[in-house]
Amino acid sequence: MRLRQVVDVLEQIAPLELAEEWDNVGLLAGDLRQSVKKVMLTIDLTKEVLAEAQQAGADLLAVYHPPIWEPLKRIVARQGASPLLYETIRSGRAIYALHTALDAARGGVNDVLAEVVGIKEAQLLAQARVETGKMCKLAVFLPESDLEKVSEAIFAAGAGTIGANARYTKCSFHCEGVGTFQGSDESNPTIGQAGRFEQVRELRLETIVPVDKIGAVVKAMRAAHSYEEAAYDVIPLLDGQNVKGLGRFGDLKEPASVGELVVRIKNKLKVKTVGLIGPQRGEVKRAAVCAGSGGSILRSVIRQGCDFYLTGELRHHHALELQEAGLTTACVGHSVSERIILPRVAKRLKSECKGIEIFISRKDHDPFTWS
Repeated sequence: MRLRQVVDVLEQIAPLELAEEWDNVGLLAGDLRQSVKKVMLTIDLTKEVLAEAQQAGADLLAVYHPPIWEPLKRIVARQGASPLLYETIRSGRAIYALHTALDAARGGVNDVLAEVVGIKEAQLLAQARVETGKMCKLAVFLPESDLEKVSEAIFAAGAGTIGANARYTKCSFHCEGVGTFQGSDESNPTIGQAGRFEQVRELRLETIVPVDKIGAVVKAMRAAHSYEEAAYDVIPLLDGQNVKGLGRFGDLKEPASVGELVVRIKNKLKVKTVGLIGPQRGEVKRAAVCAGSGGSILRSVIRQGCDFYLTGELRHHHALELQEAGLTTACVGHSVSERIILPRVAKRLKSECKGIEIFISRKDHDPFTWS
């Protein structure tokens, strides 16, 4: 496969628009035309990981944490943090970073952590943002006599298509209502008289339009419309598949004690120790999760009335705030909270990238040793 094809699959798994604005995700190094036979997944790019990739002959390193964070002024063999990047690029290996795009994606890191805790129907935390999608709705008001002419005009201009590969076309909805207006003496209304308050039976015609075609569709609608001044709305639509937010929360499938949850987390994440904040006994009915560093969304966790919070790490003052709130919090280590996603990504790549080898680094590990 070409790198371009593998990148397309990675962008489907973790859409780039879901990443936080401060993040650096996507293809960081490489030639989209280069051939890819082996892909190695890892949380971090380290000397040991790169040596493993070189020995295994991996053409692409799909990393979780971006090894290029701040703008680089130079990439050289023996200076600062760049030797690792220099060696990776010099050897012809591409680098692709997933990070917060994979955190926020459907089926991504936070959804998997929600499964670990036992949350049913995991929801985004309150402070999550919703992105505007690539579609909008056109609603136009018209007399019944205009319905067929206007409909055909806007469909021809690109409106009314729904589903992959244009599975459905000429999709619309219309309903009846009453429109009011009062034209000036200089007006020339199609229905009614100038200078008089009018109430007329009209239809509201609605359809969906790609954002890049809305100009042409509106132009076609106005040309086919019989009114001197057509009344219409263009409404941006929110993309329900691309909802941004790093955390998840929800009620547990079955209430559990704090002790039971801690044991479950240790077993699922394969860790021996967990840092606990707040009450260490009691029943948990609602929980929240956030991979990596979870301090930035802790107030959303508190507002949602959660009893338990699973995250990777916290700053000291965030830990104190959670303690004061009486919210039991489990910290498992930054990269430990993220590593669980790698087998899921590997499985997805294997199913969609036939003919290439996908494997997870054996040298990638948490930098901390817990004893």
